[in-house]
Amino acid sequence: MANGTYRLGCDIGGTFTDFVLVNDDTGEFQINKCLTTPGDPSDAVEQGIRELLAREPGFMPKIDEIIHGTTLVINAIIERKGAKTGLITTKGFRDVLELGREIRYDAYDIFSEYPLPLVPRSLRLEVSERITSDGLVIKALEAENVQKVLSELLDLGIESLAVCLLNSYENPVHEIKIKEIVNRLAPDLSLSTSFEVLPQIREYERTCTTATNAYVKPITARYLAKLSSRLEALGFSGKLFIMLSSGGITSVETARQFPVRIIESGPTAAVIASQHYGRMFQIKDIFCFDMGGTTAKSCLIQKGHAGLVSTFEVGRVQRFKKGSGLPIQVPVVDLMEIGAGGGSIAKMSKMGLLQVGPESAGADPGPACYGGGGENPTVTDADLLLGYLDPDYFLGGTMVLDKGAAEHAMEAKVARPLGTSVVEAAFGIHDLINETMAAAAKTHIAEKGGNPNIVTISAFGGAGPVHAYGLAKKIGAPRILVPPLAGVGSALGFFTAPVAFDLTRSHRVALDDADLSEIEDLFQELEKEGAGILQQAGKDEKIIFERTLMMRFVGQGAETDLAVEQKAFDGWKKSEIRELFDDAYKKLYGRTYPETPVEFVTFKLRASLPSREFRIPPVRQTEGKLADCIKGERNAFSLVRKEYIPFTVYDRLKLFPGASMKGPAIVEERESTIIIGEDATASVDEYGFIWINLNLENKI
Repeated sequence: MANGTYRLGCDIGGTFTDFVLVNDDTGEFQINKCLTTPGDPSDAVEQGIRELLAREPGFMPKIDEIIHGTTLVINAIIERKGAKTGLITTKGFRDVLELGREIRYDAYDIFSEYPLPLVPRSLRLEVSERITSDGLVIKALEAENVQKVLSELLDLGIESLAVCLLNSYENPVHEIKIKEIVNRLAPDLSLSTSFEVLPQIREYERTCTTATNAYVKPITARYLAKLSSRLEALGFSGKLFIMLSSGGITSVETARQFPVRIIESGPTAAVIASQHYGRMFQIKDIFCFDMGGTTAKSCLIQKGHAGLVSTFEVGRVQRFKKGSGLPIQVPVVDLMEIGAGGGSIAKMSKMGLLQVGPESAGADPGPACYGGGGENPTVTDADLLLGYLDPDYFLGGTMVLDKGAAEHAMEAKVARPLGTSVVEAAFGIHDLINETMAAAAKTHIAEKGGNPNIVTISAFGGAGPVHAYGLAKKIGAPRILVPPLAGVGSALGFFTAPVAFDLTRSHRVALDDADLSEIEDLFQELEKEGAGILQQAGKDEKIIFERTLMMRFVGQGAETDLAVEQKAFDGWKKSEIRELFDDAYKKLYGRTYPETPVEFVTFKLRASLPSREFRIPPVRQTEGKLADCIKGERNAFSLVRKEYIPFTVYDRLKLFPGASMKGPAIVEERESTIIIGEDATASVDEYGFIWINLNLENKI
């Protein structure tokens, strides 16, 4: 790569850590992939960068920014490896984390389990205070009471503290007082207050989100400090950004303060990349499919936009049952994530049937074929035995796969218990994981009002291009798009994300009674707060503000999001706002109720900086002979004919614009492998994207 200014994307997954280095002056890329180090993720980051430096010496001082996505936060929650956390709340609300909403997620299961609160009851203490829902103080907070409670919690050995008082979203005066006392008496104690983390209505969700933020705040701070130190030691002097769950990126300082915002840090990036490609090629409906070593993530992007949701769950007791996890109320890209990856373990279930996932072999010990001591067969082992993967070219040949170990594990753990052959077992695993992902994809697309028969699937991740063909056949998608560097698609997607932050503030008031100038003042406060957060990113650019209203009929339990143009709120007429609400409600539900009064509940603001230009450079090689791109031929399993047939193997790096291939074919690159069935054709465009068109008449 020539001299210039560089950017580096680094995505830590459950199995692999991916890197993309881009030269902004030339558009050239360098990529790398290495096994994740669960004990200390920064080890893999340093290892991967050193491997890049061996190929491209001297780029570290020239890096303008590093954009990082990590699974650290969500793993800490799932594995319960966060800090010992205390909670201070209003008298009478100590048990809100256990009471929740008192809604059974499975009405017919009398033994339903629920996740244990991150803060045990012994570490949840109360203070005597009361503020009404409209912000009126009716019982003042006494400093002596706070000091006593704080002292008790410190004696119990807490490392972090969450503060969530009743109705503090409307008036945070008491939480501010507690913060002042904590900072004076215990300045080294990690502190999260709900008025800063989530000044939003709904006590259970607000308390749970604040407690979660406090739970992971110390471990996040230690990790980011260590990572920053290691990067500096390698010669990095630029700006480090962290990917947010909402699809933006933010400074290390903000991520350290609000780690709950980066729970879905890694999975979001592929969606943002797909969104970019959808706009680039003007694809109306594009279905992002990112399959890595541990999970599969997908999202339907419509008209160039991926949807945002304000609440999601982590740490579900029942993985696929909504309501069985901890609710987190922060903006997150509306994606679907299931335990289906290359490392998903296959076994015989208690009912004597084949089961694949959600448990994963991870990076350590990994699938049996990795030779790291893993004894359980996985999806990767099945793909290897089916001929889709070259054991001598995994990660470009830097990691040789053990086919014999895969066969042994498959025979011992699946084929023999089920009374089938190794080949039948391998095909069963591959087909079942495709079926699992297809069922989830159909549900997700249907929920967003889409049609799988018209979507284009964009395939990412090490395993995504391997399984995209089978997935497309099952859901009826006619076309697959495999972008350049698909195996590190999330790390590449970081470059398409804006520096942005989302803020919310609840203030419930009926539209008829609302003071619009007061609401304008509220938005101005949010804009000031958002500008302060973006200034930490160290960029002196014009800030873009986007406003959203969350409104509902008076007495209704759910809100409708209503995006409004950026203008002074007191410049609106109440009749105009009501008309916008009715139009949005009617679009969602088919009808509205003009005589029923409506109310404001929450006001949302996105503060962002102009997106930095990101471009995929055209392929330099403009023409060639297809025969020169062929690496050879390999027998692989046909999903149509259910037998091994010869597949032509192509080298993706040699493919040129205009190259056209007929299946059965396998296209190999260092980080991933693309499978093209015998009833499909593929072509390469000027940017190196591979477009696969399917014949959907052949069912699988």
